[in-house]
Amino acid sequence: MNAILSDAFETEAINKGISSAFSEMIAKTEAEIERKVEETAKAIFEKGEKLKIVLVSGRSASGKTTFTKKVCQKLCEDKKSVLYISGEESLKQIKLRANRMGEFTEDLYLLCETNLDIIKSVIEKRRPQLVVIDSIQTMYNEEVSSAPGSVSQVRESTNVFMQLAKGLGITIFIVGHVTKEGTVAGPRVLEHMVDTVLYFEGDRHASYRILRGVKNRFGSTNEIGVFEMNETGLDEVPNPSQMS
Repeated sequence: MNAILSDAFETEAINKGISSAFSEMIAKTEAEIERKVEETAKAIFEKGEKLKIVLVSGRSASGKTTFTKKVCQKLCEDKKSVLYISGEESLKQIKLRANRMGEFTEDLYLLCETNLDIIKSVIEKRRPQLVVIDSIQTMYNEEVSSAPGSVSQVRESTNVFMQLAKGLGITIFIVGHVTKEGTVAGPRVLEHMVDTVLYFEGDRHASYRILRGVKNRFGSTNEIGVFEMNETGLDEVPNPSQMS
C-alpha cells in the first residue's frame, strides 16, 4: 500500500513538473504570437491615413475570422474603438469563440446584422476607428433585388463601405469567402476596389495556414505569415523553417 502511495505521489510530482514546463512554454509562445499580431495591428494604423479597405480572403475554415478577431483584440488593448459586424454568427457564437482567445476590452462593440442600411447607420453613429465586416457575402441592400452574395449585392455593399471609410476616415476589414476555383466569391472587381488583399491558404483538415499579401497599394507584398490552427485559435509559427 505504501509503495502504491509512493508511486502515486511520484507520478503526481512528475505531472506537475511537466505541466509547469508546458505552461511556461505556452506562455512564451503566446507572448511571441501576441507581439507579432500587435505589430500587424499597429501597422494598420500607421497607414491609417491611406489604408481604408482591407480584404481578408480565403476558403472556408482557413482562419480569416480568427485572424481578424486577434487583430481586433490587440487594437482594443491599445484603446482603439472597434466595431465587429457579423452576418454569419450570433452574439452567443461570437462570445464562445472570443472566450477561447482571451479577454476583450470594452472598446470592442458587436453587431449581428446583414442589412446594409442599418449597418451604415450604426457606423455613422458610432464612428469606430476600425470596422470588421464578416462577411461581405452576407450583406444586402434592400434596393437591390438579387440575393446576398450575388455580384450586384457584393459590389453595392463594397461601394457603401468604401464611401464610409473615406468619408469618416476609418479603416474597414472585409472578410471574403473564396470559391472552389480559388477566387473571391462575388465580382472579381472586389479585389481591385480595396487597398490591400490578404489571402489565407491551407487545407481545412491541416493545422498550418499561410497568410499572403497579394495586393498592397501602399507597400510591399514580399512577406508571408505562417500560422497554426489549434483549440485556442490561430497562433503564429515564429520559425517556419523548423516545421516538420
